Amino acid sequence: MVRLLRAGVPADTVDEDGQTPLYLAAVEGETGIVRLLLAAGADPDRACGPENDDLPLCGAAVGGHTGVVRALLAAGATPDRRELLGFTALTWAVGQGHAETAEALLEHGADPDLTCPSGEPPLVVAARRGSPSTVRALLRHGASARAEALEEARRWLTLDVEQQLREGLLAHEPGAETVSRRVAEDGGATVVVEVLREGRPAAGNEQQTGHGAIATLLEEDLGIRTPYATLAERALREGDPDRDDWIESVTALWRRGDEETFQAAAAWCASDDPLRQAFAADVLGQLGFTYGGAPDSRTADGDAVDGHAADSDAANAGAEPPARDGDVRGDTSPRDGDRILRPFAARALPLLRELSREARDAELVQAAVTALGHHADPSALNDVLRHAGHPDAAVRHRVALALCGLVPGDHAEGIAALITLSRDPADAVRDWSTTALAELDADTPEIREALAARIDDPDADTAAEAARGLAIRQDQRAEAVLVRLLADGDPASPAHGTATDAVRHIRDERLRRRLEATVPRRP
Repeated sequence: MVRLLRAGVPADTVDEDGQTPLYLAAVEGETGIVRLLLAAGADPDRACGPENDDLPLCGAAVGGHTGVVRALLAAGATPDRRELLGFTALTWAVGQGHAETAEALLEHGADPDLTCPSGEPPLVVAARRGSPSTVRALLRHGASARAEALEEARRWLTLDVEQQLREGLLAHEPGAETVSRRVAEDGGATVVVEVLREGRPAAGNEQQTGHGAIATLLEEDLGIRTPYATLAERALREGDPDRDDWIESVTALWRRGDEETFQAAAAWCASDDPLRQAFAADVLGQLGFTYGGAPDSRTADGDAVDGHAADSDAANAGAEPPARDGDVRGDTSPRDGDRILRPFAARALPLLRELSREARDAELVQAAVTALGHHADPSALNDVLRHAGHPDAAVRHRVALALCGLVPGDHAEGIAALITLSRDPADAVRDWSTTALAELDADTPEIREALAARIDDPDADTAAEAARGLAIRQDQRAEAVLVRLLADGDPASPAHGTATDAVRHIRDERLRRRLEATVPRRP
């Protein structure tokens, strides 16, 4: 491309089909070539194609090529320009469930209410598509038609998505052979149905299945109080605690934070269905958590606890509660003087401890351990530790998370468990157990050696946490790994942020200044 442009080929030349290089590169998601053509003078708004109605921005949006979309918008592409049939880039992005692309367009001024060719607002189309992330993006930017979108999401909750897609395809090719598959993405699953001709896919359609999460989002936005049982059934539709249907239901009940919700969750703890018990544990693990302020007057316990939560992503007042995996790093812990309010802790903890002791299903153990970790109550330490050797790595991961900030510096069994977990085959387990070791209020040769054993860990986050733990203890072995992470690591990575934080713990002023002045070698 560089050679052609230097040879004098116009950036806006067209091929035999009337298509420009910019349009073709946009459709293929070639961000580098798009930027090169724009720098050479290509018009980001030039329509092309056989009907002279194909826009580069729409071509990029239909494929979800967010980098291309941002490049075109930065070069002056008009966000709401329509193609011949009335499609805009946002229409394409919303219809295909490309949430990041939709977000980029909305950030650059695309109208969240500009109707699609069908006459429907984008929010209704996003609700039909079943993409919670796209719905969230539209809501953040003020999209209206929320009641209509809720009606559409609820309608799809009564339908079999796969069957609907198949019937739509067979309406055009009666009797054709079809195949279907599910793809995990965007906090849920996308159902893909294809028509086969001579054994090969010839046509197809797809749709996401996050209609439960979307209905919950919109009901909250509209102030509709959805019954606990309805929210729980939505969560259990896919049976996966890491999916949006589940997480949005827990979030809605967490925000509600009332006695009725507690009673419903407590009753589900006695269910003979481990998945229902896991949902109840998730609710009880989050219920009522806020920072600062007075305890919620609607609750019975009014329990307030000073200190910090078991992991760094405990729910802030007015913020989203953490997803089940809890792998969120950041400064979200309370400031000095803040209180974590746990209004249901006194009654929730016995239920959660009992689940932890009696659970046999790995998913239920994960939920119970995670909930106990959120409550960060020392009385539950042994109930968490009993699962430190669980054969399921996901359970050991939750144990490592729960132990962050929960193990006292003089608790020999807890420290031994963390040292063992820091050698775990799973990266996430090593990472969070090393984090817990780093933050222990203790300094022993065994803790230092366990941390030193991780400074060359293949997982950069684990190595950074080990270096931080050694820096806190003024151990000289922290220096080499901090230099490596600060100089050679990705400046945008969590590991680099952890290493930067570690430097502030070093009391040797000369060494601290040298490390603070270390410039990353990569941009």
